[in-house]
Amino acid sequence: MTETQAVLIPEFGPADVLTVGNVDVRPARAGEVRIAVAAAAVNPTDIATRSGLVAAAYADFSPPYIAGMDAAGHIESVGDGVTRFAPGDPVMAIVMPRRPEGGAHAALIVVPEAAVVPIPAGLPVEQAAMLPMNGLTALEALACLDLAPGDTLGITGGAGYLAAFVTVLASRAGVTVIADGRVDEHPTLQRRGAHLTVDRGPGVAQRFIEAAGGGLTAVLDTALIGTSVFEAIRDGGRLGTVRTFDEAAPRGISVRPIWVRERLLDTAGLTQLGALAADGAFEFLDVTGRFRPDQAAEAHRAVEAGGLRGRPLIIFD
Repeated sequence: MTETQAVLIPEFGPADVLTVGNVDVRPARAGEVRIAVAAAAVNPTDIATRSGLVAAAYADFSPPYIAGMDAAGHIESVGDGVTRFAPGDPVMAIVMPRRPEGGAHAALIVVPEAAVVPIPAGLPVEQAAMLPMNGLTALEALACLDLAPGDTLGITGGAGYLAAFVTVLASRAGVTVIADGRVDEHPTLQRRGAHLTVDRGPGVAQRFIEAAGGGLTAVLDTALIGTSVFEAIRDGGRLGTVRTFDEAAPRGISVRPIWVRERLLDTAGLTQLGALAADGAFEFLDVTGRFRPDQAAEAHRAVEAGGLRGRPLIIFD
Protein backbone atom coordinates (compact mmCIF):
# COMPACT_ATOMS: atom_id res chain seq x y z
CA MET A 1 0.00 0.00 0.00
CA THR A 2 1.04 3.58 -0.69
CA GLU A 3 -0.38 6.58 1.15
CA THR A 4 -1.67 9.46 -0.98
CA GLN A 5 -3.62 12.70 -0.62
CA ALA A 6 -7.29 12.81 -1.60
CA VAL A 7 -10.34 15.06 -1.41
CA LEU A 8 -12.70 13.19 0.93
CA ILE A 9 -16.46 13.14 1.42
CA PRO A 10 -16.83 11.94 5.04
CA GLU A 11 -20.61 12.36 4.86
CA PHE A 12 -23.11 13.59 2.28
CA GLY A 13 -23.94 17.28 2.46
CA PRO A 14 -22.99 20.78 1.25
CA ALA A 15 -19.56 21.69 -0.09
CA ASP A 16 -18.30 22.40 3.41
CA VAL A 17 -18.26 18.67 4.23
CA LEU A 18 -15.26 18.17 1.94
CA THR A 19 -11.95 17.54 3.66
CA VAL A 20 -8.44 16.58 2.61
CA GLY A 21 -6.81 13.49 4.02
CA ASN A 22 -4.51 10.60 3.26
CA VAL A 23 -5.75 7.26 1.97
CA ASP A 24 -4.02 3.99 1.15
CA VAL A 25 -3.69 3.13 -2.52
CA ARG A 26 -3.07 -0.50 -3.45
CA PRO A 27 -0.62 -1.62 -6.14
CA ALA A 28 -1.88 -2.08 -9.68
CA ARG A 29 -3.04 -5.63 -10.32
CA ALA A 30 -3.00 -7.53 -13.59
CA GLY A 31 -4.46 -5.37 -16.36
CA GLU A 32 -4.36 -2.19 -14.27
CA VAL A 33 -2.19 0.92 -14.04
CA ARG A 34 -1.49 3.33 -11.23
CA ILE A 35 -1.62 7.00 -12.23
CA ALA A 36 -0.01 9.99 -10.53
CA VAL A 37 -2.76 12.56 -11.04
CA ALA A 38 -1.76 16.07 -12.08
CA ALA A 39 -5.26 17.45 -12.66
CA ALA A 40 -8.81 16.19 -12.11
CA ALA A 41 -11.95 17.95 -13.35
CA VAL A 42 -14.95 18.76 -11.17
CA ASN A 43 -18.27 17.97 -12.90
CA PRO A 44 -21.96 18.17 -11.93
CA THR A 45 -21.88 14.42 -11.26
CA ASP A 46 -19.39 15.12 -8.47
CA ILE A 47 -21.86 17.53 -6.91
CA ALA A 48 -24.50 14.80 -7.06
CA THR A 49 -22.11 12.43 -5.30
CA ARG A 50 -21.12 14.85 -2.54
CA SER A 51 -24.64 16.14 -1.88
CA GLY A 52 -26.11 12.67 -1.48
CA LEU A 53 -28.38 12.98 -4.51
CA VAL A 54 -27.17 9.54 -5.60
CA ALA A 55 -26.60 8.18 -2.08
CA ALA A 56 -28.37 4.93 -2.90
CA ALA A 57 -25.60 4.11 -5.39
CA TYR A 58 -23.09 4.19 -2.54
CA ALA A 59 -25.04 1.91 -0.20
CA ASP A 60 -22.47 -0.89 -0.60
CA PHE A 61 -19.49 1.36 0.17
CA SER A 62 -18.24 2.96 3.35
CA PRO A 63 -17.24 6.62 3.74
CA PRO A 64 -15.16 8.58 3.22
CA TYR A 65 -16.03 8.66 -0.48
CA ILE A 66 -13.86 10.13 -3.24
CA ALA A 67 -15.58 11.80 -6.20
CA GLY A 68 -14.22 12.51 -9.67
CA MET A 69 -14.49 10.83 -13.07
CA ASP A 70 -11.80 12.66 -15.10
CA ALA A 71 -8.07 12.51 -14.47
CA ALA A 72 -4.84 13.28 -16.29
CA GLY A 73 -1.25 12.80 -15.21
CA HIS A 74 1.39 10.15 -15.79
CA ILE A 75 1.79 6.43 -15.25
CA GLU A 76 3.37 5.71 -11.86
CA SER A 77 3.43 1.91 -12.17
CA VAL A 78 1.77 -0.90 -14.11
CA GLY A 79 0.35 -4.30 -13.24
CA ASP A 80 1.11 -7.65 -14.85
CA GLY A 81 0.18 -7.96 -18.49
CA VAL A 82 0.03 -4.24 -19.21
CA THR A 83 1.72 -3.62 -22.54
CA ARG A 84 0.50 -0.21 -23.70
CA PHE A 85 2.09 1.86 -20.95
CA ALA A 86 5.31 2.34 -19.01
CA PRO A 87 6.07 4.51 -15.96
CA GLY A 88 6.31 8.17 -16.91
CA ASP A 89 3.88 8.03 -19.85
CA PRO A 90 1.47 11.01 -19.90
CA VAL A 91 -2.11 9.71 -19.80
CA MET A 92 -5.75 10.61 -19.29
CA ALA A 93 -8.39 8.33 -17.80
CA ILE A 94 -12.04 7.92 -16.95
CA VAL A 95 -12.61 6.76 -13.38
CA MET A 96 -15.65 5.26 -11.65
CA PRO A 97 -16.12 6.74 -8.14
CA ARG A 98 -18.64 4.08 -7.11
CA ARG A 99 -16.06 1.54 -6.00
CA PRO A 100 -14.19 0.93 -2.73
CA GLU A 101 -11.16 3.04 -3.75
CA GLY A 102 -13.30 5.90 -5.01
CA GLY A 103 -12.77 8.27 -7.91
CA ALA A 104 -10.29 10.64 -9.52
CA HIS A 105 -9.94 13.32 -6.85
CA ALA A 106 -6.78 11.79 -5.40
CA ALA A 107 -3.10 12.21 -6.13
CA LEU A 108 -2.66 8.51 -6.93
CA ILE A 109 -5.33 6.24 -8.43
CA VAL A 110 -5.57 2.70 -9.79
CA VAL A 111 -7.70 2.07 -12.90
CA PRO A 112 -8.08 -0.61 -15.58
CA GLU A 113 -5.67 -0.24 -18.49
CA ALA A 114 -8.64 -0.07 -20.88
CA ALA A 115 -9.85 3.14 -19.17
CA VAL A 116 -6.61 4.94 -20.00
CA VAL A 117 -5.10 6.39 -23.17
CA PRO A 118 -1.98 8.44 -23.90
CA ILE A 119 -2.32 12.20 -23.93
CA PRO A 120 -1.71 13.13 -27.58
CA ALA A 121 1.27 15.33 -28.36
CA GLY A 122 0.29 18.97 -28.19
CA LEU A 123 -2.68 18.49 -25.85
CA PRO A 124 -2.03 20.14 -22.47
CA VAL A 125 -2.55 17.91 -19.44
CA GLU A 126 -5.18 20.29 -18.03
CA GLN A 127 -7.30 20.03 -21.17
CA ALA A 128 -6.89 16.26 -21.15
CA ALA A 129 -8.29 16.27 -17.61
CA MET A 130 -11.57 17.76 -18.87
CA LEU A 131 -12.09 15.39 -21.78
CA PRO A 132 -12.91 11.75 -20.86
CA MET A 133 -16.23 11.76 -19.00
CA ASN A 134 -18.16 14.33 -21.01
CA GLY A 135 -16.62 13.20 -24.29
CA LEU A 136 -17.55 9.57 -23.70
CA THR A 137 -21.04 10.62 -22.58
CA ALA A 138 -21.44 12.43 -25.90
CA LEU A 139 -20.35 9.34 -27.84
CA GLU A 140 -22.81 7.25 -25.84
CA ALA A 141 -25.59 9.75 -26.55
CA LEU A 142 -25.08 9.55 -30.30
CA ALA A 143 -25.03 5.75 -30.16
CA CYS A 144 -28.11 5.48 -27.92
CA LEU A 145 -30.09 7.87 -30.09
CA ASP A 146 -29.16 5.79 -33.15
CA LEU A 147 -28.45 8.85 -35.26
CA ALA A 148 -27.48 8.59 -38.91
CA PRO A 149 -26.40 11.17 -41.50
CA GLY A 150 -29.37 13.33 -42.43
CA ASP A 151 -31.16 12.87 -39.10
CA THR A 152 -32.13 15.97 -37.12
CA LEU A 153 -31.06 16.35 -33.48
CA GLY A 154 -32.30 19.03 -31.11
CA ILE A 155 -30.14 19.80 -28.08
CA THR A 156 -31.48 21.63 -25.03
CA GLY A 157 -28.91 23.41 -22.90
CA GLY A 158 -27.04 23.89 -26.15
CA ALA A 159 -24.33 26.15 -24.70
CA GLY A 160 -23.47 23.68 -21.93
CA TYR A 161 -20.35 21.58 -21.71
CA LEU A 162 -21.82 18.18 -22.60
CA ALA A 163 -23.91 19.77 -25.35
CA ALA A 164 -20.75 21.22 -26.87
CA PHE A 165 -19.21 17.76 -27.28
CA VAL A 166 -22.43 16.38 -28.77
CA THR A 167 -22.71 19.28 -31.21
CA VAL A 168 -19.18 18.75 -32.53
CA LEU A 169 -19.47 14.97 -32.80
CA ALA A 170 -22.97 14.95 -34.28
CA SER A 171 -22.25 17.58 -36.91
CA ARG A 172 -19.09 15.74 -37.95
CA ALA A 173 -21.22 12.60 -38.36
CA GLY A 174 -23.55 14.34 -40.80
CA VAL A 175 -26.40 14.90 -38.35
CA THR A 176 -28.27 18.20 -38.58
CA VAL A 177 -27.94 19.87 -35.17
CA ILE A 178 -30.39 22.44 -33.79
CA ALA A 179 -29.23 23.85 -30.45
CA ASP A 180 -30.87 26.31 -28.08
CA GLY A 181 -29.15 29.17 -26.28
CA ARG A 182 -29.27 32.84 -25.44
CA VAL A 183 -29.13 35.18 -28.43
CA ASP A 184 -25.53 36.12 -27.61
CA GLU A 185 -24.60 32.39 -27.54
CA HIS A 186 -25.85 31.60 -31.05
CA PRO A 187 -22.57 32.46 -32.82
CA THR A 188 -20.68 30.13 -30.48
CA LEU A 189 -23.17 27.31 -31.08
CA GLN A 190 -22.83 27.78 -34.82
CA ARG A 191 -19.04 27.82 -34.63
CA ARG A 192 -19.14 24.44 -32.87
CA GLY A 193 -21.22 22.96 -35.68
CA ALA A 194 -24.88 23.72 -34.93
CA HIS A 195 -26.65 24.14 -38.26
CA LEU A 196 -29.56 26.02 -36.74
CA THR A 197 -30.01 27.84 -33.43
CA VAL A 198 -33.10 28.82 -31.45
CA ASP A 199 -33.68 30.85 -28.32
CA ARG A 200 -33.74 28.91 -25.07
CA GLY A 201 -36.58 29.09 -22.55
CA PRO A 202 -40.34 28.35 -22.47
CA GLY A 203 -41.70 27.30 -25.86
CA VAL A 204 -38.38 25.92 -27.10
CA ALA A 205 -40.04 22.76 -28.43
CA GLN A 206 -42.15 24.77 -30.86
CA ARG A 207 -39.09 26.77 -31.93
CA PHE A 208 -37.28 23.49 -32.67
CA ILE A 209 -40.19 22.44 -34.89
CA GLU A 210 -40.26 25.76 -36.73
CA ALA A 211 -36.49 25.71 -37.30
CA ALA A 212 -36.55 22.13 -38.58
CA GLY A 213 -39.73 22.48 -40.62
CA GLY A 214 -41.27 19.57 -38.73
CA GLY A 215 -40.62 17.08 -35.95
CA LEU A 216 -37.05 16.14 -35.04
CA THR A 217 -35.54 12.68 -35.21
CA ALA A 218 -34.36 13.04 -31.61
CA VAL A 219 -33.81 15.49 -28.79
CA LEU A 220 -31.00 15.31 -26.24
CA ASP A 221 -32.33 17.04 -23.13
CA THR A 222 -29.19 18.21 -21.32
CA ALA A 223 -31.16 21.09 -19.76
CA LEU A 224 -33.54 18.63 -18.04
CA ILE A 225 -36.61 20.32 -19.51
CA GLY A 226 -38.57 17.08 -19.39
CA THR A 227 -41.89 16.15 -20.94
CA SER A 228 -42.49 19.42 -22.79
CA VAL A 229 -39.80 18.52 -25.35
CA PHE A 230 -41.86 15.54 -26.57
CA GLU A 231 -43.75 18.06 -28.70
CA ALA A 232 -40.62 18.65 -30.80
CA ILE A 233 -40.04 14.97 -31.61
CA ARG A 234 -41.65 13.24 -34.57
CA ASP A 235 -43.76 10.08 -34.12
CA GLY A 236 -41.45 7.17 -33.30
CA GLY A 237 -38.52 9.46 -32.54
CA ARG A 238 -36.15 9.37 -29.57
CA LEU A 239 -35.55 11.41 -26.41
CA GLY A 240 -32.13 11.19 -24.77
CA THR A 241 -32.03 11.86 -21.04
CA VAL A 242 -29.06 12.36 -18.73
CA ARG A 243 -31.03 11.77 -15.54
CA THR A 244 -33.54 9.12 -14.46
CA PHE A 245 -36.78 9.70 -16.39
CA ASP A 246 -40.00 7.92 -15.43
CA GLU A 247 -42.61 9.72 -17.55
CA ALA A 248 -44.53 7.85 -20.26
CA ALA A 249 -43.71 8.90 -23.80
CA PRO A 250 -46.43 9.61 -26.40
CA ARG A 251 -46.70 8.74 -30.12
CA GLY A 252 -44.26 5.85 -30.09
CA ILE A 253 -41.35 8.01 -28.92
CA SER A 254 -38.71 6.00 -27.07
CA VAL A 255 -36.82 7.41 -24.10
CA ARG A 256 -33.13 6.52 -24.13
CA PRO A 257 -31.15 7.02 -20.88
CA ILE A 258 -27.56 8.12 -21.49
CA TRP A 259 -25.17 6.55 -18.98
CA VAL A 260 -21.41 7.02 -19.30
CA ARG A 261 -20.89 3.88 -17.22
CA GLU A 262 -21.45 1.98 -20.47
CA ARG A 263 -18.18 3.51 -21.75
CA LEU A 264 -15.83 3.04 -18.81
CA LEU A 265 -13.61 0.66 -20.81
CA ASP A 266 -14.00 2.37 -24.19
CA THR A 267 -10.34 2.67 -25.15
CA ALA A 268 -11.21 3.37 -28.78
CA GLY A 269 -13.59 6.16 -27.80
CA LEU A 270 -11.02 7.80 -25.54
CA THR A 271 -8.44 7.56 -28.32
CA GLN A 272 -10.85 9.16 -30.79
CA LEU A 273 -11.60 12.00 -28.39
CA GLY A 274 -7.91 12.61 -27.73
CA ALA A 275 -7.13 12.81 -31.43
CA LEU A 276 -9.98 15.25 -32.04
CA ALA A 277 -8.91 17.41 -29.09
CA ALA A 278 -5.30 17.51 -30.28
CA ASP A 279 -6.62 18.59 -33.70
CA GLY A 280 -8.48 21.51 -32.13
CA ALA A 281 -12.02 20.15 -32.56
CA PHE A 282 -13.00 20.97 -28.96
CA GLU A 283 -12.22 24.67 -28.63
CA PHE A 284 -14.28 24.85 -25.42
CA LEU A 285 -11.85 22.93 -23.15
CA ASP A 286 -11.51 25.96 -20.88
CA VAL A 287 -10.13 25.84 -17.35
CA THR A 288 -12.53 27.94 -15.28
CA GLY A 289 -10.42 27.70 -12.13
CA ARG A 290 -7.47 25.87 -10.61
CA PHE A 291 -7.87 24.70 -7.02
CA ARG A 292 -5.64 22.93 -4.53
CA PRO A 293 -7.17 19.89 -2.84
CA ASP A 294 -7.89 21.98 0.26
CA GLN A 295 -9.84 24.39 -1.97
CA ALA A 296 -12.07 21.71 -3.46
CA ALA A 297 -15.17 23.15 -1.79
CA GLU A 298 -14.68 26.34 -3.82
CA ALA A 299 -14.56 24.30 -7.03
CA HIS A 300 -17.79 22.51 -6.05
CA ARG A 301 -19.52 25.82 -5.33
CA ALA A 302 -18.45 27.17 -8.73
CA VAL A 303 -20.08 24.18 -10.46
CA GLU A 304 -23.21 24.42 -8.30
CA ALA A 305 -23.58 28.10 -9.21
CA GLY A 306 -24.07 27.05 -12.83
CA GLY A 307 -23.24 28.84 -16.05
CA LEU A 308 -19.73 27.43 -16.45
CA ARG A 309 -18.69 26.81 -20.04
CA GLY A 310 -15.59 24.82 -19.06
CA ARG A 311 -14.55 23.00 -15.91
CA PRO A 312 -12.68 23.82 -12.69
CA LEU A 313 -9.74 21.56 -11.93
CA ILE A 314 -8.27 20.15 -8.74
CA ILE A 315 -4.51 20.37 -9.15
CA PHE A 316 -2.26 17.86 -7.39
CA ASP A 317 1.47 18.47 -6.96
